[in-house]
Amino acid sequence: MDVSKLLNKYFLDVKSDVSINVFDASTINAVYQRVISMLTEQLKIEVSFLQGFSYCFYEILDNVLTHSGKEIGTVITYYEDDNDCLKILVADDGIGVMASLSTEEKYAEITEPEALSECVKDTVTDGKGMGFGLYATSRLAKNVGMRFEIASGRHKLVFENGCYNVVDSEEWVGTIVYLDLHTNREFDPNDIVANRTDCISEYNDMFIDDSKLNELW
Repeated sequence: MDVSKLLNKYFLDVKSDVSINVFDASTINAVYQRVISMLTEQLKIEVSFLQGFSYCFYEILDNVLTHSGKEIGTVITYYEDDNDCLKILVADDGIGVMASLSTEEKYAEITEPEALSECVKDTVTDGKGMGFGLYATSRLAKNVGMRFEIASGRHKLVFENGCYNVVDSEEWVGTIVYLDLHTNREFDPNDIVANRTDCISEYNDMFIDDSKLNELW
């Protein structure tokens, strides 16, 4: 995977070093916990953001291993506390969104732009998952996103200024999911996941000591 290409395209304007992690089935949980723990240590980040984002982040990681046809993925993370923003990218060099969706019979004739538009909708899947992770991420982006981008093949889906558009892009063999998020805004994390799970408790149980919970509110 051409990580330098990703850095030059998505992180060229950052002010300090980024964090880069490679993960596979044996390390996905460790990488997930490493990134979320790092963010948890940043006291300016709203707890509700961490609770909602942590769910979406794991789903994006898992999508690589479940749908890409490849065994590894790459995560690039940059938190800028001066501007209260998180830039995070998850990429693979697998089969891409269109090829993945087209393995499901009802999407057999789908085009690349159509596949990108569909993949953020509820229950859209290639049959290997529930089709909820990117949908939840799209709901996160509507609440706190400056930019949400899914690039695959010669197209990308871009959410910016409250609107989605599919546009032509420089070719990427595989899939890139990129998020540029406000970290200082409060929202209901369980609304992000349409109340289908309790991501508040999931985050608290994994990353926050019970003795410290009262200090956060």
